[in-house]
Amino acid sequence: MQYSITLPTDYDMGIIRNRVATRGHMMDNFEGLAFKAYLIRSVADGSPVNSYAPFYVWNDVGGMGRFLWGGGGFQGIVRDFGRPVVRHWTGVTLEFGPADVARSASRTTTPIPEGVDLTEFVAETVREVKDLASADSVYATAIAIDPDHWELVHFTLHADTAPDRYEVLHLSRP
Repeated sequence: MQYSITLPTDYDMGIIRNRVATRGHMMDNFEGLAFKAYLIRSVADGSPVNSYAPFYVWNDVGGMGRFLWGGGGFQGIVRDFGRPVVRHWTGVTLEFGPADVARSASRTTTPIPEGVDLTEFVAETVREVKDLASADSVYATAIAIDPDHWELVHFTLHADTAPDRYEVLHLSRP
């Protein structure tokens, strides 16, 4: 699950950094959560936009529900920024790599071609993710599918940084 809040280019991203520094730990032991990566992109760091875009991997949909409408914290986002669109996908696999820290994150979305055998397509993608997870610079990598638009989303937490990635401010992992 991910939501993204685009902020004005003159927005002080220090406000988001402070918010995560003082509140991020509140999700560290959230029931049903595999992990939450608190992600930002900043104009000051070369991004075309200022964005706060946390990414969640849930072990179960009950945890996601408790967070979104069960008083688990999402109401603070809605109060402070309005109700953002929440993207969610059906999880396929989550693999942890050997890296012991997550400094950046990448997310790619790829249309699943019409007419492909979905079983073979997903199996090949899972093999690729398992191979990627063995790289020294990978903390975790996951794939999921949006069956409404038939898109595959691939999310990876990296120990290194790159200009085209999100910065990880905090990682909650119960």
